This record gives sequence, structure tokens and C-alpha cells, in this order.
Amino acid sequence: MNTGLKITAFTAALAATFGTAYGVGKGVDPVVGGEQTAAHDEHGEARTSETGEGRGHGGHQTAPAGGLQVSEGGYTLALETSRITARNGTKLRFSVQDENGRKITAFEREHGKELHFIVASRDLTVYRHLHPTRAADGTWSTSADLPTAGAYRAFADFKPAAKDAEGVTLGADLAVSGTYAPAKMPAPAGTAKVDGYEVTLNGGLRPGKSGELSLEVAKNGKPVTNLQPYLGAYGHLVALRSGDLAYLHVHPNGEPGDGSTKPGPQISFTATAPSSGSYRLFLDFQHEGKVRTAAFTVEAGKATVSAEPSPDKDAEESPSHKH
Repeated sequence: MNTGLKITAFTAALAATFGTAYGVGKGVDPVVGGEQTAAHDEHGEARTSETGEGRGHGGHQTAPAGGLQVSEGGYTLALETSRITARNGTKLRFSVQDENGRKITAFEREHGKELHFIVASRDLTVYRHLHPTRAADGTWSTSADLPTAGAYRAFADFKPAAKDAEGVTLGADLAVSGTYAPAKMPAPAGTAKVDGYEVTLNGGLRPGKSGELSLEVAKNGKPVTNLQPYLGAYGHLVALRSGDLAYLHVHPNGEPGDGSTKPGPQISFTATAPSSGSYRLFLDFQHEGKVRTAAFTVEAGKATVSAEPSPDKDAEESPSHKH
């Protein structure tokens, strides 16, 4: 069996990876345990989409999970570069368009940014949290380090500056050409090592219900008690569901300067999993002037216990935090 497959066209990349991913995604329910949908609000709680599409367990009306649609609520994520070559410094360009195809130029700032842009490989071994810049005409651009070929998903998380507008997370497919070798998602573990730091995860995701996740940061065996704010918080957490890459973006309980939230070593989050299944968690934290990413695999509905840490090089490197 060949260890690599040369992908030279967008459709080839999709066929090689997306076929399997989409097949898995269709077998995962959008939400369980209630009438809430898999989308999220700014506090990490599930929020109901206005579309009301689909049905969850028990016949309840549900809506698609966050990031599964390229268009939602009258907005569309339009990638100008939907196929690129695996290399450092690749330029990505995109826009958010309204229902008439016009580029949106007015956004509400949330957590220090008008728009949060995430790129992840379909096998969830590469993760990039990017900070694009917006031109006057509404075109966003950023450079990205995508070192491996294959199928990726790009997410735009934003809130339009319009009356009564709600937060929206859109997702679009991105293909990276080159020599493709599928990777296996790391097994669940309660600890992750990155750049000399060890992060311990306690708690777990609960399908359709709010649950608390606590992450503790240590360096050289000593708790880190002087974390620095990053995007207005001491930690920034994104969860992606294996298979269809349903997106759950949560934020910490508390914020710097509120009089009660300490700068480490613990960072606490409240999150709701859209369904049972495997998820990949990506925690961004800043210390000594550098942002690092710790990655975990968790099973929704099962508590996470500490185990042998497994470093994830592609998720942890500083290129994942381009400004």
C-alpha cells in the first residue's frame, strides 16, 4: 500500500479525504439531550439557529452544528483561495458576503477582533488560529503555514454590525495539494506537552448539556501563575468534532481584571457538546510574550483523566497565531 498520494487537483483532494469525512459526519446527530442546537453563543452555551433544520434524538427539532454550512442567516463565507500548495507563508484571501453577494465591511469586535479565522485539517492534526486583516472593500487576507497536503476546513467566527445581528460561524472547504498521507487522530489523553509546558485537562464534554472543563498550565513541573491575556482572556478554546468538524467555540469563566479570575494556573470553561463522539480541543494560552496551543482528544460523555502526554507539533507551533 502506498504511503503517500500525490494530490494535484482540488477534486482529487476532496475525493481522497472528504469522502470518508462526510460519510462519518452524516452518521453523527447534530445535538442530543434537548431542543438546543449545536451552534454556540459568546458564553459557550448552545444557541438555537433560526433555521430549525434537522431533528435530534426524541423527535426534537434541531439545527445544524456550527461551521457546517458555508451560508447561514443571509451570510456566506467566500474563499478566493480554495486550493493552495502545502508550504509556509501561503496567502489566503476570503470575504463574508451578504445575500446579494456584497462583501461585508462592518463587524462587531469580539474578544479583541472583528473576525476569528480558524483553519484545521480534516484529520484534526493541523490547527491554525489566524488573525487576518480586512481591506476597505471587505476582503480579508492572511498568511498560513499549512505543512501537509490534504483536505482542510476554514472557519469564520464573527458578529455582523447590524441591528439584532447574532454571532455566526461559517465553514468552507480548503484543499492543499502535495503528497498526501492521512494521519490518525491522537488517542484521548488528559495531558498535553507543548514547548516545555504541560497542560492538564480535567472534566469533559457532555452531549447536549453544559459541562465544565478545567485546564491547568505548568512549566518545568511548576504551576504557571502569571499567564498573560490573549484576546481578552487567559485562555481561548476551540472544539472540533471528528468526522464533520462541527465547530464549538467557547470562552473562559471570568476574565482578566474582573477581581476574581486569577492568571493561572487553572483556566475554566463552560461548554456544551453538540453530540456524542470524538472531539479535538485546542487551547491557546499566552506566557512570556508567546502564544502556544495545547491539543487534546476527548470523547463526549466520558470524563477525561490524566494520561501520558502526547505533544502535537502541528497544533502547537507559533505559526498558528499569525497576526
